[in-house]
Amino acid sequence: MRVALFVTCVNDLAFPQAGIAAVTLLERLGVEVEFPAAQTCCGQMHYNTGYPDEARPLAEKFARDFAGYDAVVAPSGSCAAFVEHVHPELAALAVGGTPPVYELTAFLTDVLRVEDVGAYFPHRVVYHPTCHSSRLLGLGERPLRLLRAVEGLELAELPGADECCGFGGTFAVKNPDVSTAMGRDKLARAVEAGAQFLTAVDNSCLMHLGGLARRGGEQLTTIHLAEILASTRSGSGQ
Repeated sequence: MRVALFVTCVNDLAFPQAGIAAVTLLERLGVEVEFPAAQTCCGQMHYNTGYPDEARPLAEKFARDFAGYDAVVAPSGSCAAFVEHVHPELAALAVGGTPPVYELTAFLTDVLRVEDVGAYFPHRVVYHPTCHSSRLLGLGERPLRLLRAVEGLELAELPGADECCGFGGTFAVKNPDVSTAMGRDKLARAVEAGAQFLTAVDNSCLMHLGGLARRGGEQLTTIHLAEILASTRSGSGQ
């Protein structure tokens, strides 16, 4: 199986450790991962802001960049959902389509058929199911099953977990007060749950929540789920 990593803009520019963790994890599980260096944005930001014509060339480029692979794995539910649901209507089918694009946890559970990935993370953690990963991709219990199999990890229940964190891409820019209030509500529940770490499959949401936590002085760290799954007793850990 030829597998390519689609790292996404947010991870590439602000959270490269998530992409590195995804590759480390997949290689530990015996997957050979390639990184097409020509990859760029998938066009989600343009499309969601009302510029489909600007997003179309990026969808076409995505199809060219990832042509020939058996699967594409992305450490982002948001971008994986956009490629799966919107690229076909934009342009991807016109240039031959793309291989199946999987969000990382879906690839682990549905393709590799694993849940215990040999991770070790001795901390109390809450999981935030991001909107795109839940509502468009339907990840459901997949990330939770992976977290429950991590040695040493205590998975706490996050009240109101299915509520949006308030980021929503440009929503946070257009409606900053509402966005901030929603984020603070999410953080308050995580803190009440006694969590040391809040994890998710989208660093865009974690960026929003992490910024609010730092400015609010909360003793809570945000971390991409890939980083937890890549941690081992002999490796980085936290």
